Amino acid sequence: MSDAALPVISLQKLIDGPGRESEIARLRQVTHEVGFFYLADHGIPEGLATDLFAATRRFFAQPDEVKREISNIHSPHYRGYAHIGDELTQGKVDWREQIDFALELPARADDLQNRPWQVLEGPNLWPESVPELRGLVEKWLELNTQVSRQLLAAWAQSLGQSADFFEQVSQEPFPLMKIARYPGHDGSGSDQGVGAHKDSGVLTLLLPEPGSVGLQVERAGEWIDVAAIPGLFVVNIGELLEVATDGYLVATPHRVLPPEPGTERYSLPYFFTSSLDGVFPRVKLPAELAAAATGVGRDMAGQEISGITGINVLKSRLRAHPEITARYHAALIPA
Repeated sequence: MSDAALPVISLQKLIDGPGRESEIARLRQVTHEVGFFYLADHGIPEGLATDLFAATRRFFAQPDEVKREISNIHSPHYRGYAHIGDELTQGKVDWREQIDFALELPARADDLQNRPWQVLEGPNLWPESVPELRGLVEKWLELNTQVSRQLLAAWAQSLGQSADFFEQVSQEPFPLMKIARYPGHDGSGSDQGVGAHKDSGVLTLLLPEPGSVGLQVERAGEWIDVAAIPGLFVVNIGELLEVATDGYLVATPHRVLPPEPGTERYSLPYFFTSSLDGVFPRVKLPAELAAAATGVGRDMAGQEISGITGINVLKSRLRAHPEITARYHAALIPA
């Protein structure tokens, strides 16, 4: 697949640039047909990305015992470091290590019976060994959230709605992100960097380090390579936008293959998630778009896709980190 085979969308054009209306129409078409695109002109400083990748490399270059000081097994909120083998996709081990971060919040457990997703709210685990990482991650979360809101405004308009259609559930978002390293695969472990899946939130902004390979998107039953292009984010639809549009916008399966021996992959995936307590609004599509909506089935694990943000995000965490779930949240495991 050539670089141009994934469409390039300009955020500046979507906001107020020349050709805005045609770019908004392209956004709708691309995310109806493919669900993935490159994002250009996003305004996130290249220097910030460079610094965050450098801090990411410094963290993962440390001995395991240092990295495990912030192991996610210490966090009932699914934050912190996960070693290779600590995370599952579709029940299989992923060949990567990572730190999970989210919006920094105090722990909350006042209404777990009605809002079990409260277990996701809490503090991050920050590595003392790489102190600069906190400021970089917090700035990354802030700027990616701004970009996500701008994209949502454009999506709303592309679907025949006012620009502020999604604003109510986006006022208090719950953004998540990872810093991730995929080490070279020696053939002794899992054969998946990350297994095939759809993202459970609203949308994903992924910045792979230049030169990284391995990301693949499923199209018409084929796995297509997605190149890392310097300065461009890879954007994809999450399940909540698919639900909101009755399947008109597509949450596309994707995966990451493990790198070849002697190589590695670094990436910065950011996940925009609306307010955990909110019900993501359904879009009343114009008739011509509604006729092309395919409806919403179940996720790739066979579970129902919920329009309640907290339920949809929590289900993926419960599945992906069984050790944390068993230790802290056994009562939430589906029967």
